[in-house]
Amino acid sequence: MTAVIDDILSRARQAKRSLGRSTAAERDLALERIASAIEQREAAILAANEGDMARARTGGISGSMLDRLRLDSQRVRAIAESVRAVRGLPDPLGEERSLGVRPNGLRVFKRRAALGVIAVVYEARPNVTVECAALCIKSGNALVLRGGREAMASNRALAEAVREGLSSAGLSVDCVQLVSETGREHVAALLGATGRVDLCIPRGGASLMAMVDEHAKVPVIRHGQGICHVYLDETADEAMAVAIAHNAKVQRPGVCNAMETLLVHRAHLASGLFAKVARSLQGAGVVIHADERSGEALARADADFIAARAEDWDTEYLALEVAVRVVDSLDEALDHIATHGTEHTASIVTADGARAERFLREVEASCVLWNASTRFNDGGELGLGAEIGISTSRMHAWGPMGLRELTAEKYVVYGEGQVRG
Repeated sequence: MTAVIDDILSRARQAKRSLGRSTAAERDLALERIASAIEQREAAILAANEGDMARARTGGISGSMLDRLRLDSQRVRAIAESVRAVRGLPDPLGEERSLGVRPNGLRVFKRRAALGVIAVVYEARPNVTVECAALCIKSGNALVLRGGREAMASNRALAEAVREGLSSAGLSVDCVQLVSETGREHVAALLGATGRVDLCIPRGGASLMAMVDEHAKVPVIRHGQGICHVYLDETADEAMAVAIAHNAKVQRPGVCNAMETLLVHRAHLASGLFAKVARSLQGAGVVIHADERSGEALARADADFIAARAEDWDTEYLALEVAVRVVDSLDEALDHIATHGTEHTASIVTADGARAERFLREVEASCVLWNASTRFNDGGELGLGAEIGISTSRMHAWGPMGLRELTAEKYVVYGEGQVRG
């Protein structure tokens, strides 16, 4: 345990207790004040972000990482609005359900309660700082954030706005703390803080997950790779297939719910649908890593492509690149996803309801879609207001984690003097 983390966690435990005494109205007031502080501090936030961007460019960071890092006025306003969206959601701590009355007269309920102190370790995306803070404040959890060094100035500027909002609403500023030091020993300390961190949520790539595997002693919900699939079934509508494949890859390629593998039923080689999908993708600058059959079709059309290698099926490009494989059946598509998917997101485009339901039932992913883009696997798009991440674990949450996923149910029992015989 480093001295920095020891101090932060001590203050977080105290802040959690004070947050537990707050009312829903007080927490909502804090969220409104945070949104206002972000708007008022926009110039300072953008200046900090420009510094991060300049350092990232000279450091050779990838284009997809730069896109995640970049803020502009529109994105800052969207961050503020995401806080207000969380504010407008029902209070999860107000949920209680009755389990009935026991023969001895005990009345048994289950009531939602905060998880405690949550640590989030993440890379590159400054909006995560605020979305995690909003969700944790609303759900009564103390939060410790450790962002990547490439976004540190942006994260500090946003964290200052969060703490200003907490203070002006009368809540402890230690409800949300940012680890400003960038040494990996602080990440290891958070992962090993048994009894002091109730849940750690790592959001990042393979190197971060390897560190989690090595050091984690606290409960962890992984938010890992998104090798997301779109399957164009034999009965797929042509216009729909083109639009969904294009959106899933092109709309924002550097995020975890972007399509990385396109599976195409063999019928679409002859029908011309694949050619139209390929033209749409390549027109947007997408590089296609094609298997043998799709490569032959592209060669006949004098279209450029790269021959797919075995590792392409397990690659999260986070860029304008996609792997394409032709399959003979739904069964083959399901087998491919089962072998190469990361249980993140998968979509089927089909007019056949029975095939769609089979796909939705059998694919093991946190979000499965019928005739819709993979980009909808997102907390805001699914009505959660925001997300603390997209869980690729299954305990206790799978998919976008919102307010309810940051709580647990505890038993509440009302008695009249009963004792157990």
